[in-house]
Amino acid sequence: MPFTGGARINTNIAAMNAVNALNNINRDLGMHQERLATGRRINSSADDPSGYMISKKMEGRIRSMSSAIDNVGDASSTLGVAEGSYQKIADLLVQIKEKQTRFINGAFGSDEKTAIATEIVALASEIDDIVANNKFNGVQLLNGTYSEDFQVGESSAELFNVSFSASVSSASLLGTAAGSITSANIVGLTVDTGIGTVNSAIGAIGASLNRLSAKEENLNNAITNTEAAKSRIYDADIAKEQIKAAKLQILQQTATSMLAQANQAPQVFLSLFRS
Repeated sequence: MPFTGGARINTNIAAMNAVNALNNINRDLGMHQERLATGRRINSSADDPSGYMISKKMEGRIRSMSSAIDNVGDASSTLGVAEGSYQKIADLLVQIKEKQTRFINGAFGSDEKTAIATEIVALASEIDDIVANNKFNGVQLLNGTYSEDFQVGESSAELFNVSFSASVSSASLLGTAAGSITSANIVGLTVDTGIGTVNSAIGAIGASLNRLSAKEENLNNAITNTEAAKSRIYDADIAKEQIKAAKLQILQQTATSMLAQANQAPQVFLSLFRS
């Protein structure tokens, strides 16, 4: 920093130094006041180029993981819709099992057995209706062909497959289609096998739901930790910024005062001309 030597008035070095100091203080004070106003330590890439880049990368990860949580929720909903239908089919199969057992009765005549067959046909037809009408967002789930991936992490390689490969039509579960069931083939209906097939599908859904719950918890933990790391880089420490702003406000006043005194300093040379 240059200093004035001798008795010169054309160039006021002290005033120029004071102006430079005041400009620097005003610039720094403005930066800290902006941080206090926005709550952000980085308001432009010039504030911290590497920090800006790192924080934006973290923000991208956070948004990706938030979307993954939404995907986990949709996958769980898809499984839940299928599970509800499987449970209803299992209930219908239990009723068919009950009717099938009742059918083998030496005290029943043809009318009674025909009535039981009619009831079993109705129950089996309802199973086919459930399969046909079970949809999520317009997509049929239980026709034995549904198999879709859900991204459940930050990377596109983190996939979770949801599939319902079990065939649960009346023909598959009972060995005979609903429209072909008569008194002559009720005894041969494969009800126990059908119940086993549906229960296995329900068990698989339960295991998948547990896995999705664990993934959702892990994603929430990862988001929280990444948010904390981003905050340390991107957000302003309000207490520290307030301390710095207060110091600069005091320096702003002292620099202004010194500038005023430096502007008045050349006047002392007028005393050299007084007699």
